[in-house]
Amino acid sequence: MPITFAVQRFGCVLILSCATVTGCASNIIHAPEPFPRVPSSRDRQVLVNERKAAHETIMATALSLRGVPYLNGGVSPRGFDCSGFTKYVFEQHRISLPRLASDQFAVGTNVSSDSIVAGDLVFFSTVAPGPSHVGLAINEEQFVHAPSHTGVVRVENLNSRYWANRYIGAKRPPMP
Repeated sequence: MPITFAVQRFGCVLILSCATVTGCASNIIHAPEPFPRVPSSRDRQVLVNERKAAHETIMATALSLRGVPYLNGGVSPRGFDCSGFTKYVFEQHRISLPRLASDQFAVGTNVSSDSIVAGDLVFFSTVAPGPSHVGLAINEEQFVHAPSHTGVVRVENLNSRYWANRYIGAKRPPMP
């Protein structure tokens, strides 16, 4: 005849059932894991600092590529087009982005123009309706990108008439 024991542990009742007086059953019910702790403000600040450091290293990579010529379809330091440039920069930091500007526009979190930070993707409608050009924000006023076939990777002002008239939004890519 089985013997049943009830034990209270961590606010839960455990029921152990023994098949005989000398041997217990192997299917013991364990107490559930406690809830994960809520991150403290210190934990959140550490996360913010880690993200800021990641964005700074991404920007250092992007800015180191200034002067690389435009190459339609280019995805390497031999030459870049706009989305090839952003894809390459993020891949150097183990972050995968889609190949095309329009597809990159579909990833990440929307960012308002007054909340842009270094490493955010900024999008423009240039050669076609919708996101047809992409660059990397340096801050709320500047971005680095691989412009048209006559250019090289360079820094420009988001508020210049040309870019401000074509700006359609910013995205914060997912970080690892």
